[in-house]
Amino acid sequence: MDEDKSLNRYGLHPVGAHLAEVRDLLTVQTRLEKRAQGDGDTELMKLCCVQLYNAGRLEDVLLIWKAKSASMDAACSIDIQLLCGSGLATTKTYLSSLRLPEAEAALQRLLLCESAGDFEDFSVAGHSRFYATYYAP
Repeated sequence: MDEDKSLNRYGLHPVGAHLAEVRDLLTVQTRLEKRAQGDGDTELMKLCCVQLYNAGRLEDVLLIWKAKSASMDAACSIDIQLLCGSGLATTKTYLSSLRLPEAEAALQRLLLCESAGDFEDFSVAGHSRFYATYYAP
């Protein structure tokens, strides 16, 4: 599946079984990209992250982080804000409660980006609108 097919099939706000399919698609692409940069489709990975961001479920935060961490290309393609579909404060609280190395790494990156101003004027709805425009036909 490529970015256009995923967008046509799931839209930007997938629900139900489609969310599970987006997670599976992201997991496969993340594995490919982690194996060798360029093996995964980072544009498709980014779209999957946007779709999961729009669902706003905390259980997707680490999946999005793993995708972002898969390679340098993925890190550049997937915005740090996409971890925060439930809001910045909620995401930070969630990550700090997990006590996992990858959660700590994601939290530290969020804190660094926040202190650098990357979350200035951030809102979940505003970021969702940005991507609706970005992916508009």
